Parts: sequence; C-alpha cells; structure tokens
Amino acid sequence: MKLDATDLRYITSDEFRVLTAVEMGSKNHEVVPTVLIVQISGLRNGGVNKIMGSLAKRNLVAKVQNSKYDGYRLTYGGYDYLAMRALSKRDSMYSVGNQIGVGKESDIYIVADAEGNEMVLKLHRLGRISFRAIKEKRDYLGKRKSASWMYMSRLAAQKEWAFMKVLHEHGFPVPRPIDQARHCILMGFQDAYPLRQISEVPSPGKLYSELMDLIVRFAHAGLIHGDFNEFNILINRVTGDPVVIDFPQMVSTSHENAEWYFNRDVECIRTFFRRRFRYESQLYPRFKSTLSEGAEKDQGDGFRLDVVVSASGFGRKEARILEEVSVDRFYHFRHSKTFLSSTWKLSKMIRRKRVTTVKRRRRKRKRTWERMKTKLSSMKSCQSNSSKETAKANQLRTQ
Repeated sequence: MKLDATDLRYITSDEFRVLTAVEMGSKNHEVVPTVLIVQISGLRNGGVNKIMGSLAKRNLVAKVQNSKYDGYRLTYGGYDYLAMRALSKRDSMYSVGNQIGVGKESDIYIVADAEGNEMVLKLHRLGRISFRAIKEKRDYLGKRKSASWMYMSRLAAQKEWAFMKVLHEHGFPVPRPIDQARHCILMGFQDAYPLRQISEVPSPGKLYSELMDLIVRFAHAGLIHGDFNEFNILINRVTGDPVVIDFPQMVSTSHENAEWYFNRDVECIRTFFRRRFRYESQLYPRFKSTLSEGAEKDQGDGFRLDVVVSASGFGRKEARILEEVSVDRFYHFRHSKTFLSSTWKLSKMIRRKRVTTVKRRRRKRKRTWERMKTKLSSMKSCQSNSSKETAKANQLRTQ
C-alpha cells in the first residue's frame, strides 16, 4: 500500500479517537464490532457511525462484507496515520516527501522535521503477496496460533529500533535512530547509494576487507546480521564508507543456527564481489575462530544480545514472542508426537468425512431408486386398471 498523507492534517481529534478505538479492538477481534468501537471511544453512537463513514471514504478503515455482525477492520492506511500522528505529536516529524524505496518488508519515504532537516521514515509492511512465508521464516509469531500482519510489523519495527539504537551507541556504522512509533522507524538520512547499484569502486579489496571486518565486529559483540548482502549495505557518496541497514532478522551468536547465518552473510559478500567486481579473496572469517578471537581479546566487553535487548526497551515479553518459534523448531515439531498425533487425527477426520459422504450418496441413490420403484408400480397399476376397463367395455359392446 502506498502512503498518502494528504488528509492527515484534516483529520479531527474525534476521528483519531475512533481510529484508536478500532486499533485497540483489533487486539482481540479481526473485525471490530461497531458497539465495541462506541464503548472504547466514549462517543455517541450516531457520531461514531458518521465518523466511521468518513474514515472508510479515506480508506483508513474497511467495512467487512458478509460479516455476522456490523464491524470494521483497521487498514494499513489507518495504521500509518496513527503512527505518523504519534511522531508529529512528539515533534519528531513535520512533513512527508517522496518514496525512495520499496521492498518485500517495508516502504521508505523522505520526511522532514519543522526545521527542514531531512530524515528517513521506514514503514514495515509484513504480509505482502511476495513474502507470505514470513510467519515461518521469522520468529515473530511465538506461541500465538495466529496474529495480524500489523502486529508482526509492529514487533519487527520494535526489534529493529532496539538493535539500531544500541549499535549506534556503540559506534557501529548504522543510521542514526531518531524515533519509533508502532510499525514506523524514523532515522537519519544517509547520503549514500545501495551497494547493488554500484558497478565499480576504486579499491574492491579495501571495501571487501571493511565489510568482512564489520561481520567480525558484529560477532565479537554477540550479534549476527542474518541478511548481510548488497541490498542492505549503503556506500557513502563522499567517503565511500559502508553503512549497514535492516536489522529485524538479527540473531545472537548463541543461536542454534548461528554458524549457518554467519557463513551465509560471509558467502553473500564473497559471491557479490566475485560477480560484480571480479574480485575473489581466500581470506574470509570463520565462525568458530571469530568467536574464540573475540573471547581471547575480550572485545565484546559484555555487549551481548540479551543485554542489548533489555537495555533498549525491547523487553523479555517481546523477545520471547519473536524468538520462541523458528523454522528449525517447526522442523523438529513436524517429527514430534504432537504433530504426528494431530496429523493422525486430521487424517482420521478426513477418512470419516469421506465415509460419511459415501454413505450419504448411497442413501440418496437408495431413496431415488425407491421413488422410481413406487412410480413404476403406480404406473403399472394404472395400466392394469385401464386394461380392465377396456376389456369390460368391449364385453358390454358384444352383448
């Protein structure tokens, strides 16, 4: 969905109050009943209905058709407006400019504050058609059986904000974090190009070494980027220094698949430099040796993932939701007794339904055959009666 901030300045406080009520009701309802919206907002019923119509015209809420009750659901447009209003109330953002980037997970816009300083607004948009497998690929769902894409977008933004803030404080080359609200992150503007758009560099070997050193620095701090490639690396236009972006998929070096993530980050850089710049080096970091070097030199200084998360306002509850369910645990679950028993129950239910369907068809055929037999017998009786009457009439004529 494309961000349209044209009507943001014209929305009244009552409309935002109703929009907030829809958001609060969405925690427990996929379709929020109008009665609940009235209760949460504290406004009159007639006024709420009028406001809901106005919000629906702006595509901030959507009335669900064929619902069992009269209700609405919050759209990404309404969620964007709530987040931008929160940022503007804190005087973090004043105006919205053009879109400068779009991806599978987010949209990027240029914004400015009241003094005209340019910033970058990132809106997480989990659940795009091309990225539907995120519930399995990322750890956002936790123990929940289901969750809305907006809720997972909010968790992704909170996690990225937590890592960006702490990494910036510890001197890592990341954008300057400014503010965060719901699924939006406000960060400093970088006068840089994505690495994927650069066809040649003055010294490929120097840039290669800097990127590998960054991977090692992350590992010494107890972190693995998880998606360290040409799409998430910016090159400063003036200095040529790399800047790393996109942190929702970051994991700890104590993660059960940490070595696989580390090797994938390293291999992504090696492959890109080999294809784009025809540069290949036999020097690249190994996971175990990198961790042992960090432990010997004590370069981490206690800067571990658990300390980072708790110090950045990303609490244990959110971390537990994001990290309890992973693809590998889902793989182990597939071979567990719980999964097998549930699969057996499902197959049993399917067989039962199939047998019921066959029995129903047999009963239907039997009833149809009985009706046909009754009809045939009645037709035969009618024919016999008519033949008897014809014979009696002929007999009377002969007499």
